[in-house]
Amino acid sequence: MKKRNLGILVLASLLLAGCQSYRKVPYLQDVAEQERTNTVATNTELYDARIMPKDLLTIIVSCPEEPELAEPFNLTVATPINVSHDRSLNSQPMLQQYLVDNDGCVDFPILGNIRLGGLTKGEAEQLLKEKLKPQFRKMPIVTVRMVNYKISVIGEVAVPGTFTISNEKVNIFEALTMAGDMTIYGIRDNVKLIRENKEGQREIIVLNLNDCDILQSPYYYMQQNDILYVTPNKSKAKTASISASTTIWFSIVGSLVSMASLIIAIAK
Repeated sequence: MKKRNLGILVLASLLLAGCQSYRKVPYLQDVAEQERTNTVATNTELYDARIMPKDLLTIIVSCPEEPELAEPFNLTVATPINVSHDRSLNSQPMLQQYLVDNDGCVDFPILGNIRLGGLTKGEAEQLLKEKLKPQFRKMPIVTVRMVNYKISVIGEVAVPGTFTISNEKVNIFEALTMAGDMTIYGIRDNVKLIRENKEGQREIIVLNLNDCDILQSPYYYMQQNDILYVTPNKSKAKTASISASTTIWFSIVGSLVSMASLIIAIAK
């Protein structure tokens, strides 16, 4: 009877541990409960990336009625496309890219230094339109694009790396998808976001991806050059330690076997 009770107790402990482990795995665990109580808020403000120091921008100015007036503002550079031993270097024109300096400014043709740092693309386009207006009889069209919008995902994910974003908008879950999602060893409620502001100061924000409030967080959308770090749990740390120790012991045993074989061969 005692053995039977002990077995039931052990089985119950294992089931309880399994349930506790599972609760740490799914994302957005309390969504159903929040929907029932109608407490899930909706974002009314759409996210728009802001221009930061060290961003690379392309700025296109066009005016269908006066295309010749727009040409001085659309500089191009020659880009190599083919190099061979028997042929000379071929090149094709590419739009000039503008580097945002540490003060948030770009050096734009004719207009000179313009401060774009901290502005959204729409705000930057409107500012450039106003400054270009005296150069045209009709309001020109200005298009601003970020060329080097990238993020990094490291830690307990399937494919860690740096990813270039073409649409300049990516949320945390999309970033994890690019990195192949978290492994089973990743801690969902202790994901760290490393971000640098326009003053060059870095901050570390701890995010809980198990909580559906993350959808309303100001850190839900990632900014350019953000780093998302998925912390490994204790099981992964122990596994890494055991693997390292095992490798060392195998090396030691291999060396001892080699030495013993050499001594035996010499003794013969």
